[in-house]
Amino acid sequence: MSVPGVRLDPLPAYNFLVTIVDSTSSIPTALQVIASAAIGGFSECSGLEMTLQVEEYRAGGVNDKVLKFPTRVNWSNLRLRRGVGLTDSLWNWHNDYVQGRGKRRDGAIVLQNELHIPLKVWIFRRGLPIKWTGPALNANQNQVAIEELEIAHEGLTLASLGTAVGV
Repeated sequence: MSVPGVRLDPLPAYNFLVTIVDSTSSIPTALQVIASAAIGGFSECSGLEMTLQVEEYRAGGVNDKVLKFPTRVNWSNLRLRRGVGLTDSLWNWHNDYVQGRGKRRDGAIVLQNELHIPLKVWIFRRGLPIKWTGPALNANQNQVAIEELEIAHEGLTLASLGTAVGV
């Protein structure tokens, strides 16, 4: 429905945060994930995608089409780039796996508007930090320290706006 004088602009993709909480037997709510502290600031987050695989069935005597049936869902790895960790938690999370004592974590990517109000929340389950890249240090440049973190996970859900604000 259109309201005269009101313009709805697309959501800007530059204002987001990333949070991580310990995985437990229960899936955290969007509000719990949002309330947890942000693990760092990143200028790029990619991998918010899933692909539904299909199996083709060629029925005998039916030569004009191939039937397709849904099978499994694959989720891409999340890639957080060009940022800096506010604490050592990203390094520690990855290094714990190197030391043989790592724990999977749930987390969220929270897209906010200009007033920092959460509008979209993607929650990932049972995240596993598979790649950590430290900052490139160069005294001839004045760029911020940069980290990259790649997270494999076992599922991605979009929390409803009502869930994200506790309605």
